[in-house]
Formats: sequence, structure tokens, C-alpha cells
Amino acid sequence: MRPSILDPLFAPVTTLAGVGPKLGKVLDRFLGDETRPARVVDLMFQLPTGAVDRRPSPSIADTPIGDVATFTARVSEHRPAPAGKKAPYRIIVEDETGDVTLVFFHADSRHLVQTLPIGAYRLISGKLELWEGMRQMVHPERILDPKLAATLPAFEPVYPLTEGIGQRMMMRTVQAAAERCPEMPEWQDPAFLAKSDFPSFHQAVEALHHPVDRKAAEGDTVARRRIGYDELLASQIALALVRRQQKKIAGRATTGDGGVRFRIQSALPFELTEGQRKAIADIHADMARPEKMLRLLQGDVGSGKTVVALMAMAAAAEAGRQSVLMAPTEILARQHAERLAPLAEKAGLKLALLTGREKGAGRKQVLAGLADGSIDIAVGTHALFQEGVAFYDLALAVVDEQHRFGVHQRLLLGSKGEAVDVLVMTATPIPRTLSLTWFGDMDISILSEKPAGRKPIVTRAISSERYDEVVGAIGRAVESGAQAYWVCPLVQESDTLDVAAAQERYDALRDIFGDKVGLLHGQMPGREKDAAMAAFVAGETRILVSTTVIEVGVDVPNASVMVIEHAERFGLAQLHQLRGRIGRGSAASTCLLLYKGPLGPIAEARLTIMRETEDGFRIAEEDLRLRGEGEVLGTKQSGSPDWRIARPEIDGDLLAAARDDARLLIERDPHLETPRGQAIRVLLYLFERDVAIRLLRAG
Repeated sequence: MRPSILDPLFAPVTTLAGVGPKLGKVLDRFLGDETRPARVVDLMFQLPTGAVDRRPSPSIADTPIGDVATFTARVSEHRPAPAGKKAPYRIIVEDETGDVTLVFFHADSRHLVQTLPIGAYRLISGKLELWEGMRQMVHPERILDPKLAATLPAFEPVYPLTEGIGQRMMMRTVQAAAERCPEMPEWQDPAFLAKSDFPSFHQAVEALHHPVDRKAAEGDTVARRRIGYDELLASQIALALVRRQQKKIAGRATTGDGGVRFRIQSALPFELTEGQRKAIADIHADMARPEKMLRLLQGDVGSGKTVVALMAMAAAAEAGRQSVLMAPTEILARQHAERLAPLAEKAGLKLALLTGREKGAGRKQVLAGLADGSIDIAVGTHALFQEGVAFYDLALAVVDEQHRFGVHQRLLLGSKGEAVDVLVMTATPIPRTLSLTWFGDMDISILSEKPAGRKPIVTRAISSERYDEVVGAIGRAVESGAQAYWVCPLVQESDTLDVAAAQERYDALRDIFGDKVGLLHGQMPGREKDAAMAAFVAGETRILVSTTVIEVGVDVPNASVMVIEHAERFGLAQLHQLRGRIGRGSAASTCLLLYKGPLGPIAEARLTIMRETEDGFRIAEEDLRLRGEGEVLGTKQSGSPDWRIARPEIDGDLLAAARDDARLLIERDPHLETPRGQAIRVLLYLFERDVAIRLLRAG
């Protein structure tokens, strides 16, 4: 049960004064999700993005033109619009140094006469402009009796908006939500609190929504750091509890005689790298222990993770047990199956493919083989974890490219067998801070070198005005026997974005190169996707026009040219993943980043980094610096829990402290029973890491 102290914060936004059903629906769309409406806590954690400076000027003459101005003036004249004309209503206000014309379009004249009677003094705030040499202010934002000057904040916070709610209403609503925040029990370590000079949680919330200057409104404050640290601590405690639970659940030692692994290694057409050997040794050591394995295998594009996974699955087969390899897309699952099948066959292993598309007798046969143990390795999509799929004795689950899986989902992976070891693979190099926040419950192996024989990829940025030259270069490459990818951001042309669409580019290139051009995108039916990929792999098509569906894992050694159209619209990690589709064979490879100028500073920085390096870890650190962590991990698109207050890209020092504090706390108070432990329970519920509480109850 959620602690009752949090009930006011987890109530619907419609419980706030002034939020009726209509505004409630707007906020539900903006802050809620499919499973629940927006809550008070969602508003409380909506931070300002800046502030309007409403400090008063000494006089009208001293007020700068072009900025928001605040001054006290006397109302001297009303100039209503002439009858029958669409002119605005004008009111002249003045002080001893000058005057300003207030301009109102479509005005209610009676309301204006009441609000700004002649002879009255008013405090007025809004954007001051010059029109025909005269000072004017169109629709002032604030008009107050000078007696109420104290109610106008010197710095008024500015919040993100959505259609249907204005800035003033958003500010009032968010501040009403913040006022609901109760005095919380202190969950922070007292010594750390004092050393960091952190305010209480309640004081920090108050400070965030009442900034004392513009810098404070942009979040560069001790108040934001305090609540950011609370959020990081909640995350690290949840990970520590997951880790402890994993260690507590008795695993099963999986050891083999090495025979199958020897046969696979002998069949490989290349030598294993030092990194691969170390990762294989670490994984086999984990599998041989009685505790469950939970390991992340991080390797840059083309570093040979799949072979490492196969060696782990071979160890399970030697012990008479089964493995699954789960991929995020059907294309990748089929490719894994095709690539691994010959090696598995040489080693005497039976491998089967299972995706959502397998139907009828073929599916029944695979399900029977998994249930009776005659299939050693199953490769597939998340369909492997659906009901109705039963294993004879599952030892190992390998999850490929699922850094979008949160801790909660990783806990479910082992549900298909007794004490299943879990190996998560990613080709997205993850900066150290993020690997701590997302994978703090896992041991990490890193493959840093590429297999021998891989040639560097030449990367060039080219203006889209040189499109014809690029097409000519592609034609020459294809004539010489090469194959090329041409990647576009959208499937069909968009009215709102001037972006080349895959379908449109396919049609244009087909007019030039005919049947040599293929098309692949995510909206095609599965069988058409497979056919398009198979034709490219077989060399029947020489140019594959595609969306980012080829971003992950697709492997065609003969493809040595990559064109990424509108490269300025892609993130760094995505550009790096796409470039990694080439340079996999013996030919020299070229990546052309086709951009439409003029470039903004971030887009220009991305393209510069891509030209300078192929080091995925450097690219990941730069991506984090340019974009922030939510987009680096794909969470913005995938719906995984994003940080509300913490900013891992700048809070690295807090993250390390939170991790150490969480470990120490769980060692000393594993069931969170001390007074601080009870307060920590409130923290976990507040930041919705309460799955960790369920782990505590599960024992």
C-alpha cells in the first residue's frame, strides 16, 4: 500500500481548485498516459524552463524597449475605436517621464473602463515596443492595483505548454499542485544532507516553483539538485533491491565439458578477439556459479557480440539445457537464426526460429521441440515469452538490443524456467553514468575492439544541393560490384516536414537504376520485408532504400556504401548505428551524410563528430552531452520511465553518491525497517519505484 502521506500528491489533477473536467482532459493528454489520468504529482514535477523578469523599472523613460517591462503609471486618456471601424481600443498611461499607449484588439470597452479608470494608478507589465516612434504595449500581461504589487513575483516561472492551456493558467495550476506537497519524513543521510547544504524536500519543491532569478528557473539550483538526488537515490535503491533479490534466488550451476564450444570455435572463419575471449570466460564463470547471472554485454557495432552469445548458449547445451536469443524485430531475429544455424549445425546443436509470424504445423513442431528438450536454441522476438511457450529446461535468456527494457522487464525474463541466467546485449555504447542508472543491477562486459580485417569507414558530410553527384557516385559504386543503402527518415512524404520519404526516393532511384533498387520500411507486411531483405542479401537488388528499420543488426558484407538523407535530423547514436551496417566486408566503405542547410549548432556538432571518429563510446558521451539521457537510451520514444528531475548528463557526481548510499543502506537495513528505511519506502513510492517494495514483500 502506498503511504497515506502521499495520497494528496497521487490524487487526480481535477481535485485541484480551478481544474474542471475540460482542463482535466487537457492535462490528462499532456501528463497522463493510456493507463491513468494526470495526477497532482505529475504537475508538481513539471519544472519551469525559464522565467519572465517582472522587476519594476523606476520610470517609463528607464524602461527598455523590446523586453518585458513593469512600471507604475497614471491612466490619462481612453481612445475607443471609431464607430464601425476595426481599429483597436487605445488607453494612454503616463508618469512624469513619459507615456505608453496600451493597445487592445477586440476589446470589451466596459471592462477596460472598470479596470483602467481615468486618473487611477496601475502597475502594468508586458512587452514594450516602439510603433511609429511611440512607446506601446499590446495586451498587457498584468494590470494590478499598486497596493497588490507584492503579489507579482519578481521572476515569474515559465512552464512547458500544450494546446488548450495558457501560461498563466499553467503557472497557477502547477503552483497549486506544489502547495499540496506535505512535509516529508527525511530519507536522506543527515551527514550527506549537511555536507551538500540541501534544503528539505518540501523547501526544495517550494523553491523550484518560486525562482528568485532566471538562473534558478532554468534549474541551476541546490533545490533542483536536492530533488534530483532523491530521484537518483530511489532508482539506485530499487536496483540494489533487485540485485539482492537476484542473488537470493537460488540459481543453478550450468557447466559443460567444452566439447560443443570447441567445435564452434574451430568452425569460425576468424580468430576471437581478446575482448571476446574475456567476455566468454566471464559469462561461463557466471553460469557455473549457483547464483543467477545478470550480465550486460556492451559492444560497439560489429564487435562480435553474437559469437559470444553463441558460446554461452553452447555451454548451456553441453549441460543438457536450453537457451533463447530474443531480438527486438523479426528481421533481426531471422538474420540471427540464419547466421547462427550453420555454426550450430556444425556443433550438433538444434536451433529453431519462433516469431509471431510462425503459424500452424510449423509453430506446433517448434513448441513441441522446446517442451521436450529436442531444440537446444530458440531464436525469436518477444513471442518467445508469451503464454503457451514452455521449455524443457531453460538455462539462459539472451536479450539483444533491448536496452529499452527496464529493470522490471528484466525481472520477468527468468519466468520461463528455473533460475534462468540472463545476458543482455547492446550495440549502443552507453556512457558510464547511464550504464549505472539503467544497468546498476547487472555485471558489465565490454567488447572494445573490432574483429581483425575490418577496414575504417570514410565518412563525409555533403549538402543535399549535390544530390545529383551523390546519385552518380552510387551508380559508379554499383557498376563496380558494390551494394548501397540509402536511408530516409520517413516512409511517405509529409506535409509538415520537408524530408525525403523512402517511397519517394525509391521511385526516383528506380527511374534511374530500374530493378536494381529495393525498398524496405517498417510499415510493409512481414513477408514483403523478408523478401526485400533476402533480395538485397542475394545481390538481386544493389541499392536498398530504407527507413531506420535497418538500424540494428542487419548484416550484408557486400554493402559498402551508406547514404543517410537528412542526416541533420538523426541523433548521433542512430547515425552511428546506421553507419555500422557497412564496413562489414573486405571492401573499403564510405558513408555519405546528406544534409539540408543551414545547419543549427547541434546538428553541425553531430556531423562533425561522425566525421572525426568511429569510436562508439566517444560518440555516446557526445550524444549525452548534446541531447540528454532520455533520448540517448530511446526512452522518449519507447515509453520507458524517464527522469523527471535528475539530469544524469550533469549529475554524475550525485549518481555515484546515490549508488554508494543505496548499497550501504541495503547492507545495513535490507528490509527497510529502521526509521530511515521507513522514510525510504515513502521515497520509492513517490518516484514510482515501488516494484522494489513488492520485492521486499516477496522476501
